[in-house]
Amino acid sequence: MNSIKIKAFLITALIFGSIAYFLFGNAIIPDFSKINFFDNLFAKEEVKSSAKKKRRRNITNAKTGSVMDNYKGVDIYYNGTAGNVFGRHVTDDGYNLGLKYQCVEFAKRFYYEIYHHKMPDSYGHAKDFYDPSVSHAKINQKRGMIQYRNRHYDKPKVDDLCIIGPGNGNNFGHLFIITKVNNSSVEFVQQNGGASNPSRGSYQLVNQDGTWNIKAANLVGWLRMP
Repeated sequence: MNSIKIKAFLITALIFGSIAYFLFGNAIIPDFSKINFFDNLFAKEEVKSSAKKKRRRNITNAKTGSVMDNYKGVDIYYNGTAGNVFGRHVTDDGYNLGLKYQCVEFAKRFYYEIYHHKMPDSYGHAKDFYDPSVSHAKINQKRGMIQYRNRHYDKPKVDDLCIIGPGNGNNFGHLFIITKVNNSSVEFVQQNGGASNPSRGSYQLVNQDGTWNIKAANLVGWLRMP
């Protein structure tokens, strides 16, 4: 209910209340001082507004190439337009993390810093992280991680690396890391989701006949640390 509708409601109530008082006395006039409906309404609208601002804060306050978020202490950078590149990121020991600040760079940097994991094949676009020739729950040799198919019997877990294949307007795919799982949704963190997308989000998780499906367009599966 917006402020115009609220004002109209109050004016109408006062008019009819005055008429009722004139006709019947004060017995049926409500004591508006004891009614907190509007206080609760405004409070709910403030909460909604605050939540929306919080979701978009890491976009509106971010500058291209600056830190916009972090997960488990690993920084997530704002890349602006999805195709932006700021050079290749290589660790001091020579491990290729990828192009700054693409989704691949954050994913490999996360597993490198948190799990001390180096992928045997450190190159490739996001779509290349899923190998369709690898059987479900078997090792993906190029990435050194266990590969799981979406719409299969294994439920995703926290810190799994999800792979989205190419689709309309995206020839390279996308990666995100799961941060929370329940029986109906997964929450995730990502880098370079696009200039207008936040670093965090969620997808519906559906269990049908014992199989688990993360309902994200073109999501083929996920990788897990062995």
